[in-house]
Amino acid sequence: MILRLFIIAITPTIAIGMAFYFADRYDREPLGLLLKVFALGALSVLPVIVIQRLLLSINILPGILSTVYIAFMVAGFTEEYFKRLAILFGAYHSRHFNEKLDGIIYAVFSALGFATVENIMYVVFRYTGNYYVGIMRGILSVPAHMLFGVTMGYYLSLAKYTEDKELRSKYFTKSLIVPIVFHGLFNFILMAQIPILMLLFLPYVIYLWRVNIIRLNRYTKESRDHFNRINEKEE
Repeated sequence: MILRLFIIAITPTIAIGMAFYFADRYDREPLGLLLKVFALGALSVLPVIVIQRLLLSINILPGILSTVYIAFMVAGFTEEYFKRLAILFGAYHSRHFNEKLDGIIYAVFSALGFATVENIMYVVFRYTGNYYVGIMRGILSVPAHMLFGVTMGYYLSLAKYTEDKELRSKYFTKSLIVPIVFHGLFNFILMAQIPILMLLFLPYVIYLWRVNIIRLNRYTKESRDHFNRINEKEE
């Protein structure tokens, strides 16, 4: 049974990781570097657990304010901060990070590294025997981490390839703040258990998918155009 749960826990990561790896078809990133970022994202679970426990221990807020604190600060801030740190240490300054699409690819692999360990912790160890948890996390949680990663990578690439220092700083800040907001809202809607908010959950998820697919397609098109220009020059 443990093997089945383990397979359920890692299958969403494998599927999403392969999809993004093959989507980056014009200037594919080195597999070793992607695995490095993935591993750093996975290891980021350790400091996240420590800091989250500390933040939870000092939570004295009542009711809905406590939910906001947990959703945005305990979960959103800590998880997105360390996932971004994995990219900054693992790939941001690499010579292979040479186009905007790369920011999304590396950010997604960092997010998948984190999501994989988190999923194993929940599915295999915390809710052993409950296949429903694994299926629901595969449908909601792992793809959500991927979407937050697309957002993060989108702004990291803007920061890396913007020459204006003020604008670069703005994009770099947004590469953390916007994923935190997206992540916090996602968690808050689910945690608050307010009926009217639950009605907004599906539209919110659709919005996340739409915005991030547009961003991914935009950078994929830029990658394709850059690839075609290089080929034309060589011909």
